[in-house]
Amino acid sequence: MADKAREAALAALGRCRRDGAYSAAAIDGAVKKYALESRDAAFLTRLVLGVEENAALCDYYIGLYSTEPAARLEPKVLDILRLGVCQLLFLDKVPPSAAVNTGVELCRAAGVGRASGLVNAVLRRVAENRGQLPDVPGRGTARYLAVKYSHPLWLAEKLTADHGYAFTEAFFAADNRPSPLDVQVNTLKTTAAALAARFAEAGVTCAPHPLLPDCLRLAASGAVTALPGFDEGLFYVQSAAARWCVSAAELRPGMTVLDACAAPGGKSFAAAMDMKDRGVVVARDIKEKKIRLIESGAARLGISIIRAAAMDAREKTAEVYDAVLADVPCSGLGVIGGKPEIRNRAPEDIAGLPAIQLAILRALADKVRCGGVLLYSTCTVLKEENEDVIAAFLADRPDYQAELTRGFWPQTDETDGFFVCRLRKRN
Repeated sequence: MADKAREAALAALGRCRRDGAYSAAAIDGAVKKYALESRDAAFLTRLVLGVEENAALCDYYIGLYSTEPAARLEPKVLDILRLGVCQLLFLDKVPPSAAVNTGVELCRAAGVGRASGLVNAVLRRVAENRGQLPDVPGRGTARYLAVKYSHPLWLAEKLTADHGYAFTEAFFAADNRPSPLDVQVNTLKTTAAALAARFAEAGVTCAPHPLLPDCLRLAASGAVTALPGFDEGLFYVQSAAARWCVSAAELRPGMTVLDACAAPGGKSFAAAMDMKDRGVVVARDIKEKKIRLIESGAARLGISIIRAAAMDAREKTAEVYDAVLADVPCSGLGVIGGKPEIRNRAPEDIAGLPAIQLAILRALADKVRCGGVLLYSTCTVLKEENEDVIAAFLADRPDYQAELTRGFWPQTDETDGFFVCRLRKRN
């Protein structure tokens, strides 16, 4: 019988495909359902993320040796083939025979035994040729990048048109590299040097992030909650780019600050630390359950000035703040490296986002006192959601000016793809 880790991986991929589940949630659910030990859970994670990150490339090689094109195969059979090809091409420690044989066994266990012959034949051919597989054809084209790095063709075409072929290839390649973990030091309780020493004592390798003085980059983490200092609230997880955005707001102790799209709370925590836990940070998010996450995170970190409540950021209210943080809903195309399922987004899925982003900015503009800051940020790299939204906002709000604009790219900044603009309300 196929081993539990591979069966669990097949189940997780099915959830992602059928239900649109996030890979992290699907993996967690499969680990619990199949009662996997830590070693098997780690293998399951590598399998699922490996398939999600390399699906188009796996399909190309499946198509070389299958009597049916990958797109016409039964979805469950295609998932099994992708799992096998992923093991053969990207997991060096898995013996080729194990990848092939367990693929055949998965067919029987998953109720598609009729496809076992096809799966056996395709995986054997890939195994036999894995040291000499042909490269993807069409080097120099957007289609080559889309297949080679398993990104959507529409995104490859758009980015090559906007930024050039070499830039786009570097971005896609960065998305496919293992993502280090960035943790932000809780400066209310400790220092970067002291936390780094705690990590070193526990055998956790870390280094200062080049963007920020109080950000540590961990090479590998396992469970974040098991890291030394987590229970004491000495750090929280947040990308360097997201933390940099809050620093760009230039917050000071005693201010009143609105974090309008606050979940899961990282920017509210960063704001409170920049303010030395003096003043008020009002954290708003549209979902009540996310508000509870913010409150529990603030309690763990020992932050006292956060006031969290559920509210739509577009709702007009009378309150006025010294600074408003608007980390708006976006396509997430800057964080594909950590959320591979974002690769499946189609242009029509995100076409309406700029209108929502602009509506949020316009609603928040009246919540900023004269001389105050409205900070706009996204974790996407599309001009339509970034520079174009700012231009549209400024066109009908002459009382604002853009003071600082910066974009981040993983291949050049060693962090997520991000965009930030600091807008100042004129006196």
